[in-house]
Amino acid sequence: MKVSVLGSGSSGNAIYVEAGNTRVLVDAGFSARDLARRLAAIGCDPDQLDGIVITHDHGDHTRGMGVFARRHGTPLHLTGPTRDATTKLLKGGEVIHEYRAAHAFAIGALIVEPFITAHDAADPVGVALVDRETGCRLGVATDLGRPTQGIRHALSDCHLLVLEANHAEVLLQQAPYPPVVKSRIASSHGHLSNHAAARFAVELLHDELCGIVLAHLSRESNRPELAHAVVHESVRQAGFDGFLMVASQDEPGPLLDLSELRARQAPAQLALFGPSLQPHQAEQVVAQRPHHDAHQDQKADV
Repeated sequence: MKVSVLGSGSSGNAIYVEAGNTRVLVDAGFSARDLARRLAAIGCDPDQLDGIVITHDHGDHTRGMGVFARRHGTPLHLTGPTRDATTKLLKGGEVIHEYRAAHAFAIGALIVEPFITAHDAADPVGVALVDRETGCRLGVATDLGRPTQGIRHALSDCHLLVLEANHAEVLLQQAPYPPVVKSRIASSHGHLSNHAAARFAVELLHDELCGIVLAHLSRESNRPELAHAVVHESVRQAGFDGFLMVASQDEPGPLLDLSELRARQAPAQLALFGPSLQPHQAEQVVAQRPHHDAHQDQKADV
Protein backbone atom coordinates (compact mmCIF):
# COMPACT_ATOMS: atom_id res chain seq x y z
CA MET A 1 0.00 0.00 0.00
CA LYS A 2 1.23 3.48 -0.90
CA VAL A 3 -0.24 6.67 0.57
CA SER A 4 0.21 10.38 -0.07
CA VAL A 5 -1.71 13.18 1.58
CA LEU A 6 -2.21 15.41 -1.47
CA GLY A 7 -3.19 18.31 0.79
CA SER A 8 -5.03 18.81 4.04
CA GLY A 9 -6.46 21.80 5.85
CA SER A 10 -9.43 24.13 5.94
CA SER A 11 -8.94 24.98 2.22
CA GLY A 12 -9.03 21.43 0.90
CA ASN A 13 -8.43 17.76 1.65
CA ALA A 14 -7.52 14.76 -0.48
CA ILE A 15 -5.54 11.58 0.15
CA TYR A 16 -4.17 9.22 -2.50
CA VAL A 17 -4.12 5.49 -1.71
CA GLU A 18 -2.68 2.78 -3.94
CA ALA A 19 -2.80 -1.00 -3.51
CA GLY A 20 -1.69 -3.28 -6.32
CA ASN A 21 -3.29 -1.90 -9.47
CA THR A 22 -6.00 -0.05 -7.51
CA ARG A 23 -5.79 3.72 -7.02
CA VAL A 24 -8.32 5.78 -5.08
CA LEU A 25 -8.77 9.19 -3.51
CA VAL A 26 -10.24 9.77 -0.10
CA ASP A 27 -12.04 13.09 -0.58
CA ALA A 28 -11.68 15.63 -3.37
CA GLY A 29 -11.59 19.01 -1.68
CA PHE A 30 -9.60 20.82 -4.38
CA SER A 31 -10.62 21.88 -7.87
CA ALA A 32 -10.43 19.17 -10.52
CA ARG A 33 -7.48 20.94 -12.12
CA ASP A 34 -5.62 21.19 -8.80
CA LEU A 35 -6.33 17.55 -7.97
CA ALA A 36 -4.86 16.53 -11.33
CA ARG A 37 -1.79 18.71 -10.65
CA ARG A 38 -1.25 17.18 -7.24
CA LEU A 39 -1.67 13.64 -8.59
CA ALA A 40 0.82 14.35 -11.36
CA ALA A 41 3.31 15.57 -8.75
CA ILE A 42 3.40 12.06 -7.22
CA GLY A 43 3.42 10.34 -10.61
CA CYS A 44 -0.24 9.35 -10.89
CA ASP A 45 -2.30 9.76 -14.06
CA PRO A 46 -5.75 11.12 -13.04
CA ASP A 47 -7.39 8.82 -15.61
CA GLN A 48 -6.04 5.80 -13.72
CA LEU A 49 -8.06 6.41 -10.56
CA ASP A 50 -10.55 3.66 -9.70
CA GLY A 51 -12.69 5.67 -7.31
CA ILE A 52 -13.15 8.62 -4.98
CA VAL A 53 -14.43 7.94 -1.46
CA ILE A 54 -16.15 11.01 -0.02
CA THR A 55 -16.31 11.18 3.78
CA HIS A 56 -18.80 14.03 4.17
CA ASP A 57 -20.41 16.95 2.35
CA HIS A 58 -18.31 19.94 3.44
CA GLY A 59 -16.72 21.85 0.56
CA ASP A 60 -13.14 21.30 1.71
CA HIS A 61 -13.75 17.59 1.08
CA THR A 62 -16.02 17.71 -1.98
CA ARG A 63 -15.14 20.81 -4.03
CA GLY A 64 -13.74 19.05 -7.09
CA MET A 65 -15.54 15.74 -6.94
CA GLY A 66 -18.19 16.35 -9.59
CA VAL A 67 -16.01 17.94 -12.25
CA PHE A 68 -13.19 15.45 -11.65
CA ALA A 69 -15.55 12.46 -11.80
CA ARG A 70 -17.06 13.63 -15.09
CA ARG A 71 -13.76 14.67 -16.64
CA HIS A 72 -11.86 11.48 -15.81
CA GLY A 73 -14.70 8.94 -15.55
CA THR A 74 -13.91 8.25 -11.89
CA PRO A 75 -16.67 6.56 -9.84
CA LEU A 76 -17.80 8.40 -6.71
CA HIS A 77 -18.51 6.53 -3.48
CA LEU A 78 -20.57 8.43 -0.90
CA THR A 79 -23.46 7.94 1.48
CA GLY A 80 -27.04 8.76 0.54
CA PRO A 81 -27.33 11.81 2.82
CA THR A 82 -23.97 13.12 1.57
CA ARG A 83 -25.14 12.69 -2.01
CA ASP A 84 -28.31 14.63 -1.20
CA ALA A 85 -26.26 17.41 0.41
CA THR A 86 -23.93 17.77 -2.59
CA THR A 87 -26.46 17.76 -5.45
CA LYS A 88 -25.22 21.14 -6.72
CA LEU A 89 -21.88 19.50 -7.55
CA LEU A 90 -23.47 16.66 -9.49
CA LYS A 91 -24.77 17.05 -13.06
CA GLY A 92 -26.02 13.53 -13.72
CA GLY A 93 -23.06 12.31 -15.74
CA GLU A 94 -21.19 10.75 -12.81
CA VAL A 95 -20.96 7.09 -11.86
CA ILE A 96 -22.13 7.01 -8.24
CA HIS A 97 -22.05 4.17 -5.73
CA GLU A 98 -23.76 4.75 -2.38
CA TYR A 99 -22.40 3.15 0.75
CA ARG A 100 -23.41 3.10 4.42
CA ALA A 101 -21.36 3.58 7.54
CA ALA A 102 -20.36 0.30 9.24
CA HIS A 103 -20.75 -1.59 5.94
CA ALA A 104 -17.42 -2.45 4.30
CA PHE A 105 -17.09 -2.46 0.53
CA ALA A 106 -14.39 -3.24 -2.01
CA ILE A 107 -12.72 -1.10 -4.66
CA GLY A 108 -10.37 -3.46 -6.48
CA ALA A 109 -7.56 -4.49 -4.16
CA LEU A 110 -8.80 -2.25 -1.34
CA ILE A 111 -11.39 -2.90 1.33
CA VAL A 112 -12.98 0.33 2.59
CA GLU A 113 -14.43 0.30 6.11
CA PRO A 114 -16.45 3.48 6.81
CA PHE A 115 -17.29 4.42 10.39
CA ILE A 116 -19.46 7.14 11.91
CA THR A 117 -17.72 10.25 13.22
CA ALA A 118 -18.89 13.11 15.43
CA HIS A 119 -18.87 16.12 13.11
CA ASP A 120 -21.44 18.71 12.03
CA ALA A 121 -22.10 17.36 8.54
CA ALA A 122 -25.05 15.57 6.92
CA ASP A 123 -23.61 12.07 7.37
CA PRO A 124 -19.94 12.23 8.39
CA VAL A 125 -17.70 9.19 8.31
CA GLY A 126 -14.07 8.32 8.68
CA VAL A 127 -12.55 5.41 6.80
CA ALA A 128 -10.08 2.62 7.27
CA LEU A 129 -8.64 1.17 4.06
CA VAL A 130 -7.12 -2.30 3.95
CA ASP A 131 -4.88 -3.75 1.24
CA ARG A 132 -6.35 -7.23 0.96
CA GLU A 133 -3.10 -8.70 -0.36
CA THR A 134 -0.73 -7.42 2.33
CA GLY A 135 -3.05 -6.55 5.21
CA CYS A 136 -1.70 -3.00 5.40
CA ARG A 137 -4.27 -0.82 7.13
CA LEU A 138 -4.66 2.95 6.82
CA GLY A 139 -6.94 4.96 9.12
CA VAL A 140 -8.27 8.37 8.07
CA ALA A 141 -10.04 10.61 10.58
CA THR A 142 -9.65 14.29 9.64
CA ASP A 143 -12.86 15.81 11.03
CA LEU A 144 -13.54 14.68 14.59
CA GLY A 145 -15.42 16.60 17.20
CA ARG A 146 -14.49 13.93 19.71
CA PRO A 147 -13.29 10.34 19.77
CA THR A 148 -15.96 7.72 20.40
CA GLN A 149 -15.65 4.03 21.18
CA GLY A 150 -16.60 3.23 17.58
CA ILE A 151 -13.87 5.49 16.21
CA ARG A 152 -11.29 4.07 18.60
CA HIS A 153 -12.27 0.58 17.52
CA ALA A 154 -12.07 1.39 13.81
CA LEU A 155 -8.61 2.94 14.13
CA SER A 156 -7.15 0.58 16.71
CA ASP A 157 -5.17 -1.73 14.40
CA CYS A 158 -3.90 0.71 11.77
CA HIS A 159 -0.34 0.71 10.46
CA LEU A 160 -0.62 4.36 9.39
CA LEU A 161 -2.91 7.05 10.80
CA VAL A 162 -3.97 10.30 9.16
CA LEU A 163 -5.33 12.14 12.20
CA GLU A 164 -6.73 15.62 12.65
CA ALA A 165 -4.86 18.20 14.75
CA ASN A 166 -6.92 21.22 13.79
CA HIS A 167 -6.18 23.98 16.27
CA ALA A 168 -4.33 25.21 19.31
CA GLU A 169 -6.81 26.28 21.94
CA VAL A 170 -5.12 29.64 22.63
CA LEU A 171 -4.72 30.48 18.95
CA LEU A 172 -8.34 29.57 18.29
CA GLN A 173 -9.49 32.12 20.84
CA GLN A 174 -7.26 34.74 19.18
CA ALA A 175 -8.37 33.88 15.64
CA PRO A 176 -10.50 36.38 13.63
CA TYR A 177 -13.65 34.26 13.82
CA PRO A 178 -17.06 35.22 15.24
CA PRO A 179 -17.69 33.67 18.67
CA VAL A 180 -20.24 31.26 17.21
CA VAL A 181 -17.63 29.87 14.80
CA LYS A 182 -15.07 29.46 17.59
CA SER A 183 -17.66 27.61 19.67
CA ARG A 184 -18.52 25.36 16.74
CA ILE A 185 -14.86 24.47 16.08
CA ALA A 186 -14.19 23.66 19.74
CA SER A 187 -17.44 21.74 20.22
CA SER A 188 -17.92 17.98 20.39
CA HIS A 189 -19.05 18.07 16.74
CA GLY A 190 -16.26 20.36 15.52
CA HIS A 191 -12.54 19.60 15.34
CA LEU A 192 -9.81 18.13 17.53
CA SER A 193 -7.28 20.44 19.13
CA ASN A 194 -3.59 19.59 19.19
CA HIS A 195 -3.83 18.34 22.76
CA ALA A 196 -6.95 16.30 22.03
CA ALA A 197 -5.19 14.78 19.00
CA ALA A 198 -2.19 13.96 21.18
CA ARG A 199 -4.35 12.19 23.77
CA PHE A 200 -6.18 10.25 21.07
CA ALA A 201 -2.95 9.29 19.31
CA VAL A 202 -1.60 7.85 22.55
CA GLU A 203 -4.75 5.75 22.92
CA LEU A 204 -4.23 4.34 19.41
CA LEU A 205 -0.58 3.36 19.80
CA HIS A 206 0.35 -0.28 19.29
CA ASP A 207 3.44 -2.19 18.23
CA GLU A 208 2.59 -2.29 14.51
CA LEU A 209 1.80 1.40 14.08
CA CYS A 210 4.47 2.75 11.72
CA GLY A 211 3.53 6.41 11.47
CA ILE A 212 1.13 9.25 12.13
CA VAL A 213 0.35 12.09 9.74
CA LEU A 214 -1.24 15.12 11.40
CA ALA A 215 -3.86 16.68 9.12
CA HIS A 216 -6.52 19.36 8.71
CA LEU A 217 -4.51 22.07 10.47
CA SER A 218 -6.15 25.48 10.55
CA ARG A 219 -4.14 28.29 8.93
CA GLU A 220 -5.51 30.86 11.39
CA SER A 221 -5.49 28.92 14.64
CA ASN A 222 -2.61 26.48 14.40
CA ARG A 223 1.03 26.17 13.37
CA PRO A 224 2.65 23.00 11.93
CA GLU A 225 5.58 23.17 14.33
CA LEU A 226 3.22 23.61 17.29
CA ALA A 227 0.99 20.66 16.34
CA HIS A 228 4.05 18.48 15.79
CA ALA A 229 5.63 19.46 19.10
CA VAL A 230 2.48 18.80 21.16
CA VAL A 231 1.74 15.38 19.63
CA HIS A 232 5.41 14.40 19.47
CA GLU A 233 5.92 14.93 23.18
CA SER A 234 2.93 12.76 24.10
CA VAL A 235 3.55 9.84 21.75
CA ARG A 236 7.29 9.68 22.46
CA GLN A 237 6.64 9.61 26.20
CA ALA A 238 4.25 6.74 25.53
CA GLY A 239 7.00 4.81 23.72
CA PHE A 240 6.10 5.41 20.06
CA ASP A 241 9.13 4.99 17.80
CA GLY A 242 7.51 5.44 14.39
CA PHE A 243 7.51 8.61 12.32
CA LEU A 244 5.37 11.70 12.90
CA MET A 245 4.81 14.30 10.19
CA VAL A 246 2.45 17.19 9.44
CA ALA A 247 0.51 17.28 6.17
CA SER A 248 0.81 20.40 4.04
CA GLN A 249 -2.17 22.35 2.75
CA ASP A 250 -0.40 23.54 -0.38
CA GLU A 251 1.61 20.61 -1.77
CA PRO A 252 1.43 16.81 -1.79
CA GLY A 253 3.29 14.93 0.87
CA PRO A 254 5.70 12.07 0.10
CA LEU A 255 4.39 8.83 -1.35
CA LEU A 256 4.76 6.53 1.65
CA ASP A 257 5.26 2.81 0.98
CA LEU A 258 3.50 1.24 3.93
CA SER A 259 4.66 -2.31 3.16
CA GLU A 260 8.26 -1.10 3.23
CA LEU A 261 7.71 0.80 6.47
CA ARG A 262 6.19 -2.29 8.08
CA ALA A 263 9.07 -4.46 6.89
CA ARG A 264 11.58 -2.08 8.46
CA GLN A 265 9.72 -2.00 11.75
CA ALA A 266 8.80 -5.67 12.09
CA PRO A 267 10.04 -7.86 9.23
CA ALA A 268 8.76 -11.09 10.73
CA GLN A 269 5.18 -9.93 11.29
CA LEU A 270 2.45 -11.65 9.31
CA ALA A 271 -0.10 -9.75 7.21
CA LEU A 272 -3.19 -8.71 9.12
CA PHE A 273 -5.67 -10.75 7.06
CA GLY A 274 -3.41 -13.51 5.71
CA PRO A 275 -2.57 -13.90 2.03
CA SER A 276 -5.71 -12.53 0.43
CA LEU A 277 -9.21 -11.22 1.01
CA GLN A 278 -11.72 -11.48 -1.79
CA PRO A 279 -14.16 -8.65 -2.64
CA HIS A 280 -17.20 -10.69 -1.63
CA GLN A 281 -15.68 -11.07 1.84
CA ALA A 282 -15.73 -7.33 2.54
CA GLU A 283 -18.67 -7.59 4.93
CA GLN A 284 -16.85 -10.36 6.83
CA VAL A 285 -14.01 -7.98 7.67
CA VAL A 286 -16.36 -5.89 9.78
CA ALA A 287 -18.09 -8.97 11.15
CA GLN A 288 -14.79 -10.40 12.39
CA ARG A 289 -14.05 -7.27 14.42
CA PRO A 290 -15.83 -6.97 17.82
CA HIS A 291 -19.24 -5.36 17.45
CA HIS A 292 -20.03 -1.82 18.52
CA ASP A 293 -23.33 -0.01 18.18
CA ALA A 294 -22.32 2.83 15.86
CA HIS A 295 -25.46 4.85 16.47
CA GLN A 296 -24.94 4.74 20.23
CA ASP A 297 -21.34 5.84 19.70
CA GLN A 298 -22.49 8.78 17.59
CA LYS A 299 -24.56 10.05 20.49
CA ALA A 300 -22.17 9.22 23.31
CA ASP A 301 -19.91 12.02 24.46
CA VAL A 302 -16.76 10.27 25.66
